[in-house]
Amino acid sequence: MRELTVWHTSTVLSWLQILLLERFGQRFLLRVGSGCTLEVSRQEEPGTITLVLDGATFARADSDLPCAHWDGRVEGWSTVAAGKLPAPGAASFGAPLIRATGYGYHIGYDILGLAYWMLSRQEEVGRTDLDSHGRFPAVSSHAFKHGYLERPIVDEWFHVLGLVMRRVWPELELSKHVFSIRLSHDVDTPSLYGFKPWSMIGRMMAGDLLKRHDIRSCMKAPVIKLGTRSVLHAADPYNTFDWIMDHAETRNLRNAFYFICGRTEPLRDADYELEHPAIRQLMRRIHARGHEIGLHPSYNSYRDARVISGEAERLRRIAREEGISQPQWGGRMHYLRWQQPVTLRGWAEAGMDYDSTLGYADRPGFRCGSCFEYPAFDPVAGEMLALRIRPLIAMECTVIEPMYLGLGLGERARDKFNELKSACARVDGCFTLLWHNSSLNASALRDLYTTVADTDFSDRVPDSTRS
Repeated sequence: MRELTVWHTSTVLSWLQILLLERFGQRFLLRVGSGCTLEVSRQEEPGTITLVLDGATFARADSDLPCAHWDGRVEGWSTVAAGKLPAPGAASFGAPLIRATGYGYHIGYDILGLAYWMLSRQEEVGRTDLDSHGRFPAVSSHAFKHGYLERPIVDEWFHVLGLVMRRVWPELELSKHVFSIRLSHDVDTPSLYGFKPWSMIGRMMAGDLLKRHDIRSCMKAPVIKLGTRSVLHAADPYNTFDWIMDHAETRNLRNAFYFICGRTEPLRDADYELEHPAIRQLMRRIHARGHEIGLHPSYNSYRDARVISGEAERLRRIAREEGISQPQWGGRMHYLRWQQPVTLRGWAEAGMDYDSTLGYADRPGFRCGSCFEYPAFDPVAGEMLALRIRPLIAMECTVIEPMYLGLGLGERARDKFNELKSACARVDGCFTLLWHNSSLNASALRDLYTTVADTDFSDRVPDSTRS
């Protein structure tokens, strides 16, 4: 008999019930049953779904779990993607995986255990195999090692669970979701020249003139520096904010702009201060156009909840002074630095409504196994937090830059972004994209962004492939 350890506790089951309510739009009761099973039922309605309960496997904080694969078509069940469906944590399956019982159906895989393991980021707790920025890298993850990083694996298994629910309760109306795109921009460098000291401007001018033979940029630098007093200079190459908002508004999208509000590592944090008149004016303009302002905590804040709280309060104070009021506040960690669950609790203790850090820097894909927003859960304390997680699916430099995938600005990059969008569309989820304002200073970058940020794309899988 498998050992039942962590995630079958009442707090975890309550959290999972909320997940099911949000995903399917109906209330389900979860109860640990006999024989290492988890029972899914409806109050005062006949029928039960039982799932294999594997608490020991999904309590592990490592990436060495086995991974089986299931071919649903052989058993007469559809899956959202072609081919076999990866099943992290399972070494093998008996046949059939899903079978009818006298009271409903039995599923021989711990789907909700997988959801706990992926969404809580249990895999990352206490890890020491980190990159140079102290981040848990994609290449160390179970998803990368077993080839499913670019699939929303939790959402795909929830699709299967939904099919079983319809068999057990055919009159039950489950929620229908719609594919969407969420665009966000980390404001690391709002101006190429405006906030740099004159000594740096001088070195930049010398480089333009002597190395790059770019007389135009050399002459522009001091003009833009002097002209960035109360507003960002219109000719600044990194002042792409109005272009970004124009693009979004033609597509009825609302973008989010996350501002750095502290300096814990001068060489890696911003060169601007939130109180600067030009930054205040930018924030007012973003708000007036109906877009969102958020927090981008400084480089070393990810391990200190007090620092995150202080920077969040600084942002809210400036917003109040500028008459900016929003129904919710969120953002993303600088450099995507994250220590689970320390950073998670830092966001919650800062009173933030959501975080959108959880994507990998070195590879695009589904770090949480999902492209749906969900309530945060601390796997160490074993409690749900008053914070929402918005998984990040792709960052532009992850796909484009040579230090990561290095796909450039052409068809290979477009294809990769479209593959990720298609994966989100197949489960009617949300494609969350991070694109820095400073990475839109050339026509090729803007052309790629326009394609990627379009809500309509040809690679979407037709509805007829889903059940």
